[in-house]
Amino acid sequence: DRPLVEGLQAVLRGAGLGHPEIVVHDIDARCDRHRLAGAPHNAPFRLRVVKRPALGCEDTANVPIDMLRRHIPEDLAADIAELLGSDATYNGRPVRAGDIAVIVEQHKDARACREALGAAGIPAIYTGDTDVFDSQAAKDWMCLLEAFDAPHRSGLVRAAACTMFFGATAETLAAEGDSLTDRVATAIREWANQARKRGVAAVFEAAQLRGMGRRVLRQQGGERHMTDLAHIAQLLHETAHRDRYGLPALRDWLRRQCDSRNGMAEHNRRLDSDAAAVQIMTVFVAKGLQFPIVYLPFAFNRNVRRDDILLYHDENDTRSLHIGGKDSPDRRRVEELHRTEEARNNIRLTYVALTRAQSQVVAWWAPSWDERNGGLSRLLRGRGVNEAQVPDRCESAITDEDAWELFTQWQAAGGPSVEESVIVSPAAMEKQSQVTVFTVRHFHRTIDTRWQRTSYSALVRGAAPVGVESEAEVGARDDEVEGVVVTAPSPGFDVASPLAAMPGGTTFGSLVHAVLETADPGAPDFAVELEEQARRQLAWWPVEVSASELAAALLPMHDTSLGPLAGGLTLAQIAMRDRLRELGFEIPLAGGDARGSAPDVSLSDVGKLLQSHLPLGDPLASYADRLMSVELGGQSLRGYLAGSIDAVLRLPDQRHLVVDYKTNHLGDTAADYSGGRLAEVMVHSDYPLQALLYTVVLHRFLRWRVSGYDPARHLGGVLYLFVRGMCGVDAPVVDGHPCGVFSWLPPAELVVALSDLLDEGRRAA
Repeated sequence: DRPLVEGLQAVLRGAGLGHPEIVVHDIDARCDRHRLAGAPHNAPFRLRVVKRPALGCEDTANVPIDMLRRHIPEDLAADIAELLGSDATYNGRPVRAGDIAVIVEQHKDARACREALGAAGIPAIYTGDTDVFDSQAAKDWMCLLEAFDAPHRSGLVRAAACTMFFGATAETLAAEGDSLTDRVATAIREWANQARKRGVAAVFEAAQLRGMGRRVLRQQGGERHMTDLAHIAQLLHETAHRDRYGLPALRDWLRRQCDSRNGMAEHNRRLDSDAAAVQIMTVFVAKGLQFPIVYLPFAFNRNVRRDDILLYHDENDTRSLHIGGKDSPDRRRVEELHRTEEARNNIRLTYVALTRAQSQVVAWWAPSWDERNGGLSRLLRGRGVNEAQVPDRCESAITDEDAWELFTQWQAAGGPSVEESVIVSPAAMEKQSQVTVFTVRHFHRTIDTRWQRTSYSALVRGAAPVGVESEAEVGARDDEVEGVVVTAPSPGFDVASPLAAMPGGTTFGSLVHAVLETADPGAPDFAVELEEQARRQLAWWPVEVSASELAAALLPMHDTSLGPLAGGLTLAQIAMRDRLRELGFEIPLAGGDARGSAPDVSLSDVGKLLQSHLPLGDPLASYADRLMSVELGGQSLRGYLAGSIDAVLRLPDQRHLVVDYKTNHLGDTAADYSGGRLAEVMVHSDYPLQALLYTVVLHRFLRWRVSGYDPARHLGGVLYLFVRGMCGVDAPVVDGHPCGVFSWLPPAELVVALSDLLDEGRRAA
């Protein structure tokens, strides 16, 4: 507006901004009239002066900046509240909070203003000290770039599908399945080709054409997300062009930025178009922006720090970096040149801040210690009217009276309208829009307390502890129960356990599981491989045992026959490609993923299935009574079942075995791990329930992934490997079963019936 341009030019006209070639010349205004009307203080350029008595200071004492960081933001908030509560208009419409910007140089000043505005009930947003690489948009770009690199990997494609670029959800992924994944994969391949040919900006454009903008802006906070997405798109595009990065290198660059949080100015999140809030920003962020009304609460103040790295222009105007150190003979001279450099940069920033407004600038001045260094002070106090030279700092402190007289001289010359900064509590700000009347929503539904997200361990936890001495598994497993007394007779084999000298405890159990999960039996020297994995895992699971000792103790179990269910194979003979290690799962139980009524299924129903399907000679037939007992029978099976299977082994004939490693200590010889004793341990420790649930999980897994799946053919049974009893090639064999290995083949009909029961509550006839 012309009135604002004239007011600013009264102060800035002819001023040198730190360099002979950077001088403020006369400019013309785009709008001849003053578009701000009806404001309580309608002058286009206002200067609010803080006097010492208002803060309890006297004479020429410097006012502490912390005191000013309370006073000025409160004064600013009161002034804005008065403005928003008035009949002021901008360009004929009511003034809104989004018309106002508060511009500062330091984050602490911005936060003080935001807190004061919040205390006054005025909405304000400040994103200047938040990193765009810490936003959801950065995570979504990372997912997309990872999918660009491997569009054939369905997991990465599904992750990209759930980003803001495609807007899929878990529900739509489940409902549309492979068709949705295929569509997204096709789009990802097309976008990746566009990125290679035209850059990342082309990807953002393609996403917009696909409807990303409309979809995201419909969400709460959509403007914020779109601003972040566009910001990162620009940074990616510029980086790829500048550094000649391909897509993999660009992905790695983005990952480094997300991890580093280096605080670079271009990483600061940009303002979105939220018109309902006062915008608070640093002057660096404000470059290139404009607002109807701009507040400059601390432009008068600048703290001069003693920097270790000194940038300056020397006497020949050559940009230089001082590397001589603090003790160099020219240090003092260079420090002075550096301070001059910083002062000149600051005066240019002050010019940027003053010229962001369209209709009104409101600035403050106060007699702080660092006031003499501030850009606004140097413009108003360091020079007189019509003087071009702007000093690098003002003279010593000035009294309130002298400062007021000086500023009124500027006012008389057409500069800022001078006001005393006195905080006046404004009347309550009137609502600027129709208030929506809200009513309290009442909760009338009945909560289904039997619905739960559970696990095998949680299902048996309520029962009395009847298992053997517990050793936890990797990932804080709690499926080995303590305290069982095993009474089955020993066959009398006295082969020593390879792990007899190994310690017990939960940490040792976790260590063993981690080594068994990661050791590759296909390694050229498996003993060396075991020792290497033991050494790595000991860093995570520290136990008083050496890597070589543990490797030597675990080697025999890999040469122990796995028994008839595995066709006599050993672990060493089953390659990594035929193993699924730590197969995590989360499957719906009866009513778990459906609205409305659901069948009431409990563990007693599982017990009835066992009674109807297991022959009397089955080693675990007696467990049906345990499932129908008072302790376990009432456990609900509604909700979700989560867990992790230690391993699934695929045999040459395409049968699949569920494997669970147990580090329970039953004794020091193979005799303590014979078939009869292991069967009793299984029942007493509720392991049959675990075996059944894990077999159902495998059944559902294979049903989706094996062509022509047949449970009777592809389900190979369950192996519980009690590793302390697996003694290698010399392991005793009882009735065809090696010591340390418990084998069980639940009937396929039982597995299918249990899966149906858990899925829909269909009970056996």
